Amino acid sequence: MTPTPEQLLSIAREYWRPDRYQHLTQEPSPEAHKLEARWREALQKVDRWHAFLTDLKQVLPDFTIGDGTATPDACFRCVAYPVKGRPLPPFDWVVVGCISILAPVYMVYGVEFEQAGKARLGSRVSFEPLPPQMRSPADIFARKIEETFGVSALPREVAEIPVPLVVE
Repeated sequence: MTPTPEQLLSIAREYWRPDRYQHLTQEPSPEAHKLEARWREALQKVDRWHAFLTDLKQVLPDFTIGDGTATPDACFRCVAYPVKGRPLPPFDWVVVGCISILAPVYMVYGVEFEQAGKARLGSRVSFEPLPPQMRSPADIFARKIEETFGVSALPREVAEIPVPLVVE
């Protein structure tokens, strides 16, 4: 069951402040320490995450699957590029799946890139409905995330609610 917006805000308040405290001092806030501790817990189960990425590579053989996880973000993040190979050839879009380490929710979105030669000039994020070329890998991401982690999709209307917290 997807948590309510109020429940999600309550969870977020445990890990981020409503002021700029951590940006104005050299010392991490108590909330930042709590997020670090949560990451330490989550990383103890990283084998499950790596198995998930390996499974995605099997079900999306025409894509390059990557781990886009970056702490202190509060999620594991996977990406699917619509090309295969190393080094990565130029690509115009990517599908991203994010699984929260704080609440039983996930989100899938797409990013389209504007390019001039090898340089990226900009990007545009797409949520539901995704552009046609992104729908199939996004549907696979969503299905595999739900099967593997037992989490629910974060409804777009909830994701668009402004949050009165300071998050890097």
